Amino acid sequence: MALSSARGKLLGVIGDEDTCVGFLLGGIGELNKNRQPNFMVVDKNTAVSDIEETLKNFIRRDDIDIILINQNVAEMVRHVLDSHTSPVPAILEIPSKDSPYDPSKDSILRRAKGMFSAEDLK
Repeated sequence: MALSSARGKLLGVIGDEDTCVGFLLGGIGELNKNRQPNFMVVDKNTAVSDIEETLKNFIRRDDIDIILINQNVAEMVRHVLDSHTSPVPAILEIPSKDSPYDPSKDSILRRAKGMFSAEDLK
């Protein structure tokens, strides 16, 4: 079996330091052939344009199939998330230590609710 077919796809993570460190300790940290990491640590000094650019790069990368993004960070780049309609990479919003998860803000959950009527949920 060739090495390229044996390797799986990656998770991309955009979030606060605690979120990224947790996933990195879990073993998700990788660099692609261009030495670009599959994670981005966002703090209060991170420019929204940098977050947007990283998210767009993750979406374009063919080695990333799932992108995890803290929901409070996702709010800053909501227009990019809402314009992404492809199933791969899947973009999942996750809570952070400082911000609880709010299902009403989750773009995937809002799309899923639009697929079902109230009758289907009874």
